[in-house]
Amino acid sequence: HMMAVWWQALVLLCCALNCVVPTTPPQALLKNKCNNSFRLARSTRTHVQQLQRKYKEQQLGNKDFEDRSRQLKDLPLLSTDFYSWLSLTDWERLHAAFWDIQTYRDMLEWKRQQLEEEQKKQMGGHAALNTLPRSIKHIQLDLRDLMNQISSQPTIPPVNVPPNRKTSSKILWDSRVEGYIILRDLDFYLIKLARDFLLLASKTWTTQQ
Repeated sequence: HMMAVWWQALVLLCCALNCVVPTTPPQALLKNKCNNSFRLARSTRTHVQQLQRKYKEQQLGNKDFEDRSRQLKDLPLLSTDFYSWLSLTDWERLHAAFWDIQTYRDMLEWKRQQLEEEQKKQMGGHAALNTLPRSIKHIQLDLRDLMNQISSQPTIPPVNVPPNRKTSSKILWDSRVEGYIILRDLDFYLIKLARDFLLLASKTWTTQQ
């Protein structure tokens, strides 16, 4: 009888141990999230730089084209007030980054659709070989993966053309330069984002010590 009781107790103990799920402190989770996001931001930036060179060569006729004077008002700000940034919680910073990245996905969708329309009008020749829309789609997927990494949301919003960008630019050159501006600013934004992730990761590590 005592042996049966002993076995029952052992079985109950094993069940209890199996039910124990190791917990990770929130700061450790955040540090891991920031480190992974840093790596994703850096690899995404490499892809953006490659696309930017191809875009400038194919759409603007010069792979070395540069124009820092032109801006698009719908894009996220590239400069951050450091003291305002410090006043935010870590999760608020990640939340802001999430929606900034979504803005870039939407703006890229706007340009991707314009490029596809341009191809349809030209139909034939080198236009049929234009792989820019597909390359832009790959960048959008990179950005979606980055959003998945930094988000606690179960689903990522779909891409949508911004409402005030439904109409195309009247001048083809201006439209093409707009695409360059989006890629140029996305390149700079990803530098800023990677830096922010490093700061957050080091901050959470310091907090844990």
